Amino acid sequence: MSDHNAPGSNTVPAGGSAASQFRPTSVSAVRLDSIGESVGVSVPGQSASVSITGISLNSRTVEPGDLYVALPGATRHGADFVAQAIDAGAAAVLTDDAGARLLALSADTPVPVLVVDSPRNVVGPLSAMIYGSQPPAGGKPTLFGVTGTNGKTTTTYFINALLRALGLKAGLIGTIEIKAGGDPIPSLLTTPESPDVHALLALMRERGLDAASMEVSSHAVSFQRVDGVVFDVAGFTNLTQDHLDLHGTMDGYFQTKAELFTPPRARHAVVTVDDSWGRQLASTTEIPVTTLAATPAGSPADWTVGSATPRGLGTDFTLTGPGGSALNVHTGLPGSFNVANAALASVMVLASGVDLAAVQAALDEHDPFTVAVPGRMQLVSESPAAVVDFAHNTDALARALEAVRSPQPGSSLIVVFGATGQRDQGKRPAMGAIAATLADTVIVTDDDPHDEDAAAIRADVLAGALEAKKQASLGCRILEIFPRDAAIRQAVELAGPQDTILVAGRGHEVWQEVKGVNVALDDRVELRNALTARGFTVLQDDRIES
Repeated sequence: MSDHNAPGSNTVPAGGSAASQFRPTSVSAVRLDSIGESVGVSVPGQSASVSITGISLNSRTVEPGDLYVALPGATRHGADFVAQAIDAGAAAVLTDDAGARLLALSADTPVPVLVVDSPRNVVGPLSAMIYGSQPPAGGKPTLFGVTGTNGKTTTTYFINALLRALGLKAGLIGTIEIKAGGDPIPSLLTTPESPDVHALLALMRERGLDAASMEVSSHAVSFQRVDGVVFDVAGFTNLTQDHLDLHGTMDGYFQTKAELFTPPRARHAVVTVDDSWGRQLASTTEIPVTTLAATPAGSPADWTVGSATPRGLGTDFTLTGPGGSALNVHTGLPGSFNVANAALASVMVLASGVDLAAVQAALDEHDPFTVAVPGRMQLVSESPAAVVDFAHNTDALARALEAVRSPQPGSSLIVVFGATGQRDQGKRPAMGAIAATLADTVIVTDDDPHDEDAAAIRADVLAGALEAKKQASLGCRILEIFPRDAAIRQAVELAGPQDTILVAGRGHEVWQEVKGVNVALDDRVELRNALTARGFTVLQDDRIES
């Protein structure tokens, strides 16, 4: 490393950059020699006393006193942006050998530079150290992590709503937004990068939050965004085909998810054992585990769902647990998968040590599982029933279609959906087949094409739909309509008051990425506008918390 002196104060206020909304207002400085010791690098001379009060992977979010971590990227190395980071106030740099060589070719770097073999491997633990996000003595906030293919967002919202019903101050980190005790912050990633995660946890501690729930995607584990984080309770929803462009096989996908349920990452597991992957996880995890069977065909479990009866769009059900203990639960969201989500949220909160009677009282008094989750089975109108949902893989699409199918004689089910570009291509024809099998009218349109040809994506989906219709002699109508707003308008034109429209795939998202350009597009807005234009009444749902 190079030897330079940049003394800092013991405590610093947060700066004015966009990163500030993720950070606590003050951080106790960590000496650079302590950081060096933790990563196995000797820090000589005056550099040892350099004060570090933050950490960033992005030169554009660096604040004064930060350790800037220069990582190799897909096209550029973070070392190319060290000058910008230093101009923003970076007090030191951590990089790899390649980054150090790039810095050696440039002018002398006026801050200390630490070099390690794999800087990505130390970012999470360093972030925890610098922000003091989860001190060894423990304490609040109690942290809940939810992983699985489907249901992560809704389950974290359900946990958040139940915690608040219990009178606790609760935070949220997920796909839609981040709540850390202040105004909600729009979310760009399912799970933020590890410096932001640890900064958020420190911010929640500073603001006196009692607990927080976090979505943990397979990308978050693979890309080390939750390194250094220890969850008090980790929950598993299910595993179905998705993200095979990243993981290659279902077994690889499962192994990535299973990493969350290991002693360095979680203290207690709650695992839904309705599929073989859940059963495998429950039988192999090395941490204490509580099992949940949310379907009648589920395996024997510590907690089981029973006596499910419809009430309105939702369901009343009973959760039966050890020693005959039981909870009477209601969710106002449609579908058996939301019963599973509500059951998982309940058992996870119980596993954290909350008393059963207190949970039952909160369920009875506040009905927390009727919270509206933006873009997740979000009802836009009732006549026709018009629903926006994030379902973007085969299992989620099938569940959504089954959930919204009306029992009313003569009613028709219309689905609008597409497939995402530059993602798992194998699921495209399967999604088309599912739609043709379960809907009366299938409108194939564009999702987020990204840099892929939109027509080619639609062709893959249409091929699956048309083949399924041919093989099973299905009576559905299959249409290709684009752009997406035109497809939504056509669905409304085809619908009568007794029918159901499901717009699937994008949920809460408000931008459609096409060839690197973000096009403003919100399925909920387009659906409301089309319904209003036809004279239908749309709902104004004040329960939505975004």
